Amino acid sequence: MSKLTKNQKLALAKIEPGKAYTLLEAAELLKEITTTKFDASVDIDVRLGVDPRKANQMVRGVVSLPNGTGKQVRVLALCTSDQEAAAKEAGADYVGLDEYIEKIKGGWTDVDVIITQPQIMGKIGALGRILGPRGLMPNPKSGTVTMDIAKAVKEVKQGKIDFKVDKFGIVHTAIGKVSFSAEKIAENAREFIQTIIKLKPATAKGTYLKSIFLSSTMSKGLKIDPKSVD
Repeated sequence: MSKLTKNQKLALAKIEPGKAYTLLEAAELLKEITTTKFDASVDIDVRLGVDPRKANQMVRGVVSLPNGTGKQVRVLALCTSDQEAAAKEAGADYVGLDEYIEKIKGGWTDVDVIITQPQIMGKIGALGRILGPRGLMPNPKSGTVTMDIAKAVKEVKQGKIDFKVDKFGIVHTAIGKVSFSAEKIAENAREFIQTIIKLKPATAKGTYLKSIFLSSTMSKGLKIDPKSVD
């Protein structure tokens, strides 16, 4: 096991063992204990009291973070020619159709989000084996299959993200950067958690929010008091 650096030891000393922090307290402390030279991502992990193996307990949704993600999201708009100008104006990095479908068939997946129209899904279905494992397959539930391409592109560029509980009952996503103010990190975290609360399945029994942890790319996770989110 590698030895802790001086900065890592100082960071660990600031964390109170067993303490559950408020969102703002955790955000402030996270900025203090993150010592990376790059602008680290701020991640949130929420363990839910659901059984993801049951279709009626699957938690999936979208949320627009009030302060964005701090990440440059590369968007590909696969659309008809009459929508191309609007998609470009909305900020799509790549716009087109058949030429990009061929590129993807050849292995190109250098994007973060793909947005398309319902009538084009027939063409994209054949790309499932490539896009599916990378989480790039457009889906109506995440708002990436829509008639309003321009609106969808703008929302993604401004901080709209989609999320889904994993097989262990955990929802994990990045909600910002360490360079954000503590207030902005807390605001994004609160919006994300409140969205998850609204999506609570009617069949979920017992405690829904089992645990919440906030961390940065290389920091120790900070436990959040679920009561502080209300």
